[in-house]
Amino acid sequence: MRLSELSEQSGVKTATIKYYLREGLLHPGHRVTATQAEYDASHLRRLRLVRALIQVGRLPVATAREVLSHIDDESLGRTIRLGAALWSLPHGPDPDEEAPETAVAREAVERLLDRIGWATSQEIGSLSPTHRSLVSSVATLIRLGYPCDVDYLAEQARLMHQVAVQDLDMMETHPTESEQVEMAVASAVLYEPLLMSLRRMAQEEESARRYGL
Repeated sequence: MRLSELSEQSGVKTATIKYYLREGLLHPGHRVTATQAEYDASHLRRLRLVRALIQVGRLPVATAREVLSHIDDESLGRTIRLGAALWSLPHGPDPDEEAPETAVAREAVERLLDRIGWATSQEIGSLSPTHRSLVSSVATLIRLGYPCDVDYLAEQARLMHQVAVQDLDMMETHPTESEQVEMAVASAVLYEPLLMSLRRMAQEEESARRYGL
């Protein structure tokens, strides 16, 4: 398809597509003349992801470019490729190493990972921004006096593991590794807000069931 057709099918203005091309967010089309190129389904798919990252995830262009570079890095194994792309997404704050709760939280997270058998997360540890964000969240709960014992965290982690299984099952319906990692990144941006909404709605339903309206 030509650029105008790509714009029509994607709903993205031609000027915006040209900008994405200049910024390296969208791979070039197949050149047919000195001034024209042809595009295909891979460009449509990538445009959807770019819009998810920038419009929904509100990522700066530089951050989106970094995420996409990891998605496209075929030298990496699938797990490392996915991890690198997800690590490039925004995360919560790093732990405050001067706060006394941080050491307690880090120990609690270590006990949690040991309890549920997440050996990869234990091995990577604080190299992972997700791990650091979890420690920071637990430290905040401790500081404010909210419950966050290992039993509670382990049950929440088991529920999240079920979600992860569904995520990867859906990811594996795509034919190539690049498409699979694209889907995983899109899920992180688009489905995490959905999960939060479902959690809050479930709380409303359970409250009505227990206490009535």
